[in-house]
Amino acid sequence: MPMIRIFLLLCAWSLNAISQAQITLESCKQQARENYPLVRQYDLIQLSEQYTLSNVAKGNLPQISISGKISYQSEATTFPFEIPGLGMKGLPKDQYQALIEIKQNIWDGGKIRNQKAQIKAEAEEHERQLDTSLYTLEERVNQVFFGILLLDEQLAQNVLLEEELARNQKTVEAYRINGTANDADVDAVKVEILQTKQQRIQLENNRMAYLRMLSLLTGKELPAQTLLVRPDPVATNASEFNRPELRWYEAQEQTVAVQRKGLQTGYLPAFSLFAQGAYGNPGLDILKDKFRTYYLVGARFTWNFGSLYTLKNDRKNLDNRIQQIRNERDLFLFNTHLQLAEEDGTIQSLRQQMKEDEEIIRLRENIRRSAQAKVANGTMSVSDMLKEITAENLARQAKAVHEVQLLMHLHQRKHLTN
Repeated sequence: MPMIRIFLLLCAWSLNAISQAQITLESCKQQARENYPLVRQYDLIQLSEQYTLSNVAKGNLPQISISGKISYQSEATTFPFEIPGLGMKGLPKDQYQALIEIKQNIWDGGKIRNQKAQIKAEAEEHERQLDTSLYTLEERVNQVFFGILLLDEQLAQNVLLEEELARNQKTVEAYRINGTANDADVDAVKVEILQTKQQRIQLENNRMAYLRMLSLLTGKELPAQTLLVRPDPVATNASEFNRPELRWYEAQEQTVAVQRKGLQTGYLPAFSLFAQGAYGNPGLDILKDKFRTYYLVGARFTWNFGSLYTLKNDRKNLDNRIQQIRNERDLFLFNTHLQLAEEDGTIQSLRQQMKEDEEIIRLRENIRRSAQAKVANGTMSVSDMLKEITAENLARQAKAVHEVQLLMHLHQRKHLTN
């Protein structure tokens, strides 16, 4: 029998530990990143980069093309005299040709190499842009997480207030018996208790809503008993920026730099080898009117100067794009510094308020005790005493709220710089 009892106690303890699951801010961020649909884009970007690079690299493989031609022309070259033994007076008006050509690039002016560089730069830019989306996601997790912590503190203070009111209800009922209080005084305490319960219900509903949001963000089912671990304070003197937006701007500039370098491939010469095999009439020997096979092998050299007409404007357009990116980065830094200044002001204000919170609570506690003593002596009404109890509870709530708010703004400041 004792063994069964121990077993049941262990089971109850395990169930209680499971029901009181604790989660941290960092674990929520990690789970939110893994659950976020955009995370799958990283793999898709990498696959797209691999496939595109593979396709571009195949441009250096031999290129095979097949073509055919049948034509009839109104006139053809004729000879003004008859050539003995030739048996024809000129070329036929109907001509036929089937051709297969193999071409091998020797030097394409750097086009394929530049295409590879552009593909890599664009893939890097897309990944850095995804980083900024995940950064915004983490900010949302911060807001929900600290929102739950704030509600937890308010619920804790609500429980303390309800317990204090319950004690005072018993005291007031005792006063009613000895004639120093009446039924209205007891009813006033009951009203305060009911209002406190209403507040608790509202706070609990708000907490469930926030917990549901956190569950959706992390992709994990979070029961109502889930406890959030309050994170430690973080340093506020960080001044170096390590935001993903900065790396995104750098990736954009790199993409434009690769595009600018690629402009020169438009006016560089290209060299290639080719081999042609054909069957048709006439063949290479145009003096013989019959179908024949033939082949050609050789080298080609092309040099197109058409891109030089627009080269100057193309470079200016890319330079303008670089300036736009840098202006966007400067604007981002400017707005971030404004946000940091606002956070610093809020943090300083909260710290100053917290210095006075303990003293305010101490004074409010003294006032409440004095009010309770006056009610006992019949020199103060129960309603006035309840006001002092509420004022003390509000002071304690303010202290708890300030602590969570300070922690939240400290982490928000860190989030702004990193």
